[in-house]
Amino acid sequence: MRPGELEQAVVAAFDIGGPLSRADGAYAPREPQQRMAQAVAQAIAARETLVVEAGTGVGKTFAYLVPALLSGGRTLISTATKSLQDQLFMRDLPRLLDTFALPLRAALLKGRGSYLCLHRMQQARHSAELPDRRAVAQLARIERWALQTRTGDFSEIDGLDERSPIIPVVSSTRDNCLGTECPSYRDCHVVRARREAMEADLVVVNHHLFFADMVLRDSGVAELLPSVEVAIFDEAHQLPEAGLNFLGRMLGSAALFDFARDALAEGLSQARGLQEWQEVAAGVERAARALRLACAGGRELRGMLKLRWNECAGQAEFEAALTQSAQALEQAIDALAAVMESSPDLHRLHERAAELYQLALLFARPADPGAVRWVDVGVHQVRLVESPLDVREAMQEQLQGTPKAWIFTSATLGEDEQLGWFTEQTGLGDSRTLRVGSPFDYASHARLYVPRHFPKPSEPDHGESVGLLGARLAARLGGRTFILTTTLRQLQTVSEVLRQRFDEGGHRIEVLVQGTAPKRQLLQQFVQQPASVLVGSASFWEGIDVPGEALQCVLIDKLPFPPPNDPLVEARVQRLEAEGRNAFTEYFIAEAAIALKQGAGRLIRTETDRGLLVVCDPRLAASHYGRRLRDALPPMTQVADEAGAQAWLAELAASHSD
Repeated sequence: MRPGELEQAVVAAFDIGGPLSRADGAYAPREPQQRMAQAVAQAIAARETLVVEAGTGVGKTFAYLVPALLSGGRTLISTATKSLQDQLFMRDLPRLLDTFALPLRAALLKGRGSYLCLHRMQQARHSAELPDRRAVAQLARIERWALQTRTGDFSEIDGLDERSPIIPVVSSTRDNCLGTECPSYRDCHVVRARREAMEADLVVVNHHLFFADMVLRDSGVAELLPSVEVAIFDEAHQLPEAGLNFLGRMLGSAALFDFARDALAEGLSQARGLQEWQEVAAGVERAARALRLACAGGRELRGMLKLRWNECAGQAEFEAALTQSAQALEQAIDALAAVMESSPDLHRLHERAAELYQLALLFARPADPGAVRWVDVGVHQVRLVESPLDVREAMQEQLQGTPKAWIFTSATLGEDEQLGWFTEQTGLGDSRTLRVGSPFDYASHARLYVPRHFPKPSEPDHGESVGLLGARLAARLGGRTFILTTTLRQLQTVSEVLRQRFDEGGHRIEVLVQGTAPKRQLLQQFVQQPASVLVGSASFWEGIDVPGEALQCVLIDKLPFPPPNDPLVEARVQRLEAEGRNAFTEYFIAEAAIALKQGAGRLIRTETDRGLLVVCDPRLAASHYGRRLRDALPPMTQVADEAGAQAWLAELAASHSD
């Protein structure tokens, strides 16, 4: 299709009376959506790179899918999560393919951990390592499902939590996959999924899979990407973090324990008596424990603690633990080398031991220039991490490959017209950018309250004050409230105050707290029980979609600045300062603006939603940078005091349909 033809086809599709217009009102294109779709069509036709920030309600999914489908070019779509992949593949794509009567083949491709491994399922059946009776029951359920599934995708199993301990037992990893040596290779679900992806016209993947393949060449995307004419990244704001997770290198105690367990099991099963497998495994486990203890250094740990590299490196105990790890792995390499030709499993274990050994040697040497190292240490595990500061080089390498259209889109990509927050750290500063505002009437439907006379976040009573204000507002609304905290410690403080105040006031409002149940279950409880308050941190700031009256108040505890003592943050600040730039203005405020937009975005999800956003940080109203952060938010009408906020909530409460 020639450049002008594609744009004309897209305009026709979105015009009133076109294929996307429905007489029954089930779907009607919006002007911002049409504008984005035309820009995407132009980028596809010209094989250009386009970065689009599309506000909530624009309908960006159709705005990029329609031009991609009508172009007829082979397309790769990457999104942030497996659940969004499923939504695209099972709901949005079939609808459009049917609307336009397009005979295109679509495929869904996830990471190998999302698929059943037939070989490991057989091993699990004969293993004595299942942790409890519940795991045994889950294995039996998976075995029954395995007889009739075509895809082997665990998401087909209703009620199976993706964090279930049985999934790692019956799925493969790059470490333990036997490849063509596997006795179940011909029926492998991962192989089938990759083959279908290679044969499809449109493939839906996720960001983690994209970067995993870039680094490890292990997901099938590397073979697919050169043949693609259009590459689209939805929820692109998550690309930088997803990339760093794979572009860096890591040696963790969990990987050492997993290796020791597998070496013991396979050694006893396939080479019993040929080596001292108990001794080999025990040596690696002792080294893993020594590494964690050396990094913990007597600290009291509750969650994961991130340490600067120099807090551990150079310490005698840490250096000794690294040496012990290398020696234990060297012993494992020697033991496995003697028997590895007798079994594919033993051969792969030998390769794993060599890879872990190389990592132990890597962290014994100085870090690569341009990289930052740190240590994550917790109650039960430790991770040594080396990471680049951003994904610029990796993304540029991809963009310089086979010419294609690259589309990056999200509701939050920056606070300026150039979308600098995203384009700078991805090396896309020369790309065409477009900002498409939300069609929602925020001024009429939403209020912003910033309590001016409120304890500062640095003051000891700030957390309690957040809980007290949240309790008063939620009581007026009868629940229907999210409280988003910037730290897990604050989460505990706020939830305790909420429970106490609700009990004292006789309010029958349930407090749901992150970590007490799986995220999906907590959200389901929140929607089904309007008289509730959900308190969450981190992952609850984005990707949550609760439309309608179920959620009408979002309270944020403080401005979400990056933690200044985080090693990665420190390294980025040092680089900016070395370039003569202002780190606070160019980095801290920019990061806070993006996170604040994400949190605020939980409130208004449809044209008819109404609600109140509360930011319990007086700096948003009084500081010299407060206006810049307020401008990053949707154009909500501000209320001057708590009385105004309470009056707005009373109006919302009076309209509840239940």
